[in-house]
Amino acid sequence: MIMNKQIFVTGQVQGVFFRDSTRQKATALKLLGMVRNLLDGRVEVQVTGESADVQTLIKWLEIGPKLAKVSTIEVIDLVLTAMENQQSTEFEIWPTAISTKPK
Repeated sequence: MIMNKQIFVTGQVQGVFFRDSTRQKATALKLLGMVRNLLDGRVEVQVTGESADVQTLIKWLEIGPKLAKVSTIEVIDLVLTAMENQQSTEFEIWPTAISTKPK
């Protein structure tokens, strides 16, 4: 079963290779999506893939790479539309979000 999640990771998660390590882990699990830093110090991850593989990534995000100190993660279910499913063919690192507030 395919699932789509948005995850916010809080703690010492910027400047510790969190994004690249997340990309590597997600790619190894054959997941699609993105990871980016947020201006408020969190890291945002959006991930799509097989349920078991997404759950494996979520468990990994609770710890993160060696230099990270994860304090909490928030996992949100996202609805996956057919168009979104076709847009990405890999797991990407996106630039830091300009704003954390929706317009």
